[in-house]
Amino acid sequence: MDASGERIVLVIPCYNEADRLPVQRISDTVSAHTWMSLVLVDDGSADGTRAVLEGLAQANPGRIKVHALDCNGGKGEAVRQGMRFATEVFPEAGYAGYFDADLATPLEEAAHLLEGVRGARPSLIMGSRVNLMGTTRILRSAKRHYIGRLFATLVSEMLKLPVYDTQCGAKLVRMDRVQALFLEPFLTRWLFDVELIWRVVNLVGRAQAHDEIAEVPVRSWQEQGGSKVKWIDGVRVPSQLWRIRRHYREQEQALSPAHTILIRSSAMSSRPVSRK
Repeated sequence: MDASGERIVLVIPCYNEADRLPVQRISDTVSAHTWMSLVLVDDGSADGTRAVLEGLAQANPGRIKVHALDCNGGKGEAVRQGMRFATEVFPEAGYAGYFDADLATPLEEAAHLLEGVRGARPSLIMGSRVNLMGTTRILRSAKRHYIGRLFATLVSEMLKLPVYDTQCGAKLVRMDRVQALFLEPFLTRWLFDVELIWRVVNLVGRAQAHDEIAEVPVRSWQEQGGSKVKWIDGVRVPSQLWRIRRHYREQEQALSPAHTILIRSSAMSSRPVSRK
């Protein structure tokens, strides 16, 4: 267990990562931290990724599971299916989360995210990249930093929430919320983090969002090469954000009080989480 007493399962979406996945680092981290389990999702890779993932699972029986998808659906769909699979194979976990395959955020940071909420158990805990003197070490280019700040400001205004960093690849979701929040496919392949925040708002109610969503600065993050995001994905961001805003805002407005109560009751009636 981590210092908070929670078991954590982390989903790592992988697409054509056979030559890039830090296999030894992943194996060593899982061996060193008994509170951690992993679900490695092969998102329809065309190289030898699946064999690499299965090798990791065989070397760490009971701690690492592989979920292979038949075709490439994008990062958002790989995360969605992996999170739902995690509830089936590691039901004892208190939180399920997802981290990037390049380990820009070290897997050990999952425990730090839980410690950062000081004993509370919000529905969503988001890592954020804040460069603070003496306490965090965030290594990324100035260009990426400023683009990220512009994007985060736009998203914060859209959500009407003081969100600092939606795109950091380190997030945890309370296990009893996973099935409800990841039930439907996401609208977008790369902006699903923004969708997830809005889903939490629609699930718990906007008045409770500040208590149910928490941001915790990660202690370490290092920019990695080989991003799967193409320039055309950047061009599509404005239209995709508009699509997200329209869809979830209409959904939020359409939720009657009775419907909202029903959704919350359904989420809370999920099987209890073991606190072993």
